[in-house]
Amino acid sequence: MSQRTLPRLMQTPAVLLLLVWMLVPLGMTIFFSFIRYVLNNLRKPEWTTPSIDNWRGFGNYEYVLYKSKDFWFAVQNSVFIVGSIIVLTVALGLAIAVLINRSFPGRGMVRVLLISPFFVMPAVNAVLWINMLLDPVLGLNGLIVNGLNGVIDGLRDFPLLGNFFSFWPELQPISFRATQTSAYAVIVMVTWQWTPFAILIFMTSLQSEDQQQKEAAILDGASAWSQFVNLTIPHLARPIAIVIMIQAIFHLSLYAEIEIVSRGNGNKNLPYLIGEFASNNIGAASATGIFAVILANIVAIFLLRIIGKSLMD
Repeated sequence: MSQRTLPRLMQTPAVLLLLVWMLVPLGMTIFFSFIRYVLNNLRKPEWTTPSIDNWRGFGNYEYVLYKSKDFWFAVQNSVFIVGSIIVLTVALGLAIAVLINRSFPGRGMVRVLLISPFFVMPAVNAVLWINMLLDPVLGLNGLIVNGLNGVIDGLRDFPLLGNFFSFWPELQPISFRATQTSAYAVIVMVTWQWTPFAILIFMTSLQSEDQQQKEAAILDGASAWSQFVNLTIPHLARPIAIVIMIQAIFHLSLYAEIEIVSRGNGNKNLPYLIGEFASNNIGAASATGIFAVILANIVAIFLLRIIGKSLMD
């Protein structure tokens, strides 16, 4: 037996198990997406069981694309939420990583505290943010607005400033459970949780940055911003690409945060829409799942091309 054959034979059980683990659920989802499969249907009891006799063809896909009022909104919302989180986490992660890459007293403790939010469970993170920080009545959001209104009321009694502040309107706290703002609440809380991940990757990569190049740039009179743009950013190109890819994969499947913040009231993504369909219409849920897989693969191919180009440079 050759040296190549033996390792392949030893890997075969694991590869076969992985293929079964992936292909069986995918195959079942594809099958369900082509049949009428409704869990609660008194008019057509035969639709309550997954059978080839309930073949519907592309009917579920047509229903999701053209008759479901939430599908295209869920796609746009998914892209908006994921894109916003990635931009914010990369920007904040870069800034904080560069800032704490210097020696200062208590640096080890600061690094531990910065990384700790990443270990909070997503559901716990959402509950803490929406109730303790963003709640317009009992949260920090409401307390800050009430405090500002109190300060403005006090300034109205001043002889010179009173006339100006007498026209100042009373501030109202933002309700982040509302339709228009719930997506922003999800972006804020997930950014807070995942920025430490970006910090950890960038901070580790900065340890290997060539200090001789930076010293030469300082001798040549380069500013701190010029060093950051021309030396630090190119050095972090691969870590940035990896952070973007990993976060895109995870954030495309956000569910707990949306459920806790708004329960899908005007703030749905594809996983949440699949969950709504799955409560009764398994066929439509499966078709939506296939669309989600297609979207995830498009994003993955796009990101892999960026990462491949970064690794080749």
